[in-house]
Amino acid sequence: MNVQDFGDELRRLKGRHAEAETYLRIGALRTRLPQLEAESSRPDLWDQPERARAVTSELAAVTDDLALFDRLGADISDAETLNQLAVEESDADGADETERLVVGISERFDELELRSLFTGEFDERDAVCQIKSGEGGTDSQDWAEMLLRMYRRWAERRGFELEVTALSEGTEAGYSSVDFLLKGRCAYGWMRSEHGVHRLVRISPFNNEGKRQTAFTAVDVAPFFDEVSDQVNIEEKDLRVDTYRSSGAGGQHVNVTDSAVRITHLPTGIVTSCQNERSQHQNKERAMQMLAAKLLNLERKRRADEIAGIKGEQQKVGFGSQIRSYVMQPYQMVKDQRTRFETPDIDGVLGGGLDPLMESWLRWSRASSEAVPSQGSGSVASAPAVGRNS
Repeated sequence: MNVQDFGDELRRLKGRHAEAETYLRIGALRTRLPQLEAESSRPDLWDQPERARAVTSELAAVTDDLALFDRLGADISDAETLNQLAVEESDADGADETERLVVGISERFDELELRSLFTGEFDERDAVCQIKSGEGGTDSQDWAEMLLRMYRRWAERRGFELEVTALSEGTEAGYSSVDFLLKGRCAYGWMRSEHGVHRLVRISPFNNEGKRQTAFTAVDVAPFFDEVSDQVNIEEKDLRVDTYRSSGAGGQHVNVTDSAVRITHLPTGIVTSCQNERSQHQNKERAMQMLAAKLLNLERKRRADEIAGIKGEQQKVGFGSQIRSYVMQPYQMVKDQRTRFETPDIDGVLGGGLDPLMESWLRWSRASSEAVPSQGSGSVASAPAVGRNS
């Protein structure tokens, strides 16, 4: 009895393994590993907690990449041996097991190859994010809460940590704004796809006439830096620091004193705030870190605009400027305006199923030779001026 020979499939997997050696920079990682191991074993490492966290995080990432690369190589070798025996002995059970191995290895390569799409300078970092509702009344504020829930569920699926640092309650429902940190490997690389204006069309639960309402909410994304001074110089005279009593479910340790901090950068008008740390000092430190991230992103956008010769005011955040539309009525569709990727599974997307949309943006961005989102990497300046009835 003849059994299927998986030789061709295994040769393709070996080729993908060779490509992975390049985009994972395996040679550089093998050189870097002993350096990180030596540094992580220093007895005084934790005298500088931020540096210690950076070292241990990099060590974990390097170790994981090398282990995965080596394991894939070993699994391909095992599959080759099993395939050879199955073909020589016409062993149907051996052929079935080879097929299972080939399919499993191929799926792991599909996931691994996504890493080759993270080519931005700061893609490996955590992300500072803000969701800001616009006018559209209560619908826009409710939409901001829906987006936060969507990102929280997506983060849980990927094993990321989403930490809300500050929020402002809406007038009737939802939030007028939410600031959060997304922590995980390539968190910023993933979230770059979300920077811009998100449009929701639905029958408004807040409209007594049952009309369709269009609401716009802006999402701002920047890379997070533990050390403020390493990336951007912020002068104290340019800051206004206000303290206030925190409100809302900002985190496990929401303050009951006036220790929440809001920082306004006077030259740019950028505002950051934090309310869920244990002390005013810690809240200020975290707000400064988020301010540094937004200032750096603003500077990067200015440089990109200068290089491209782009001048004038930033495009208005409102109707026609959305990066993605979520339509619940009169039909169901989520469509990304940049990549043209669309899906009718709006419940799945709002439930955290963002990977297909994000992956399509990553591939589109690389194909377009873009290092930053086409919507610009600077701060979203304002929410839409009008909400529209559809």
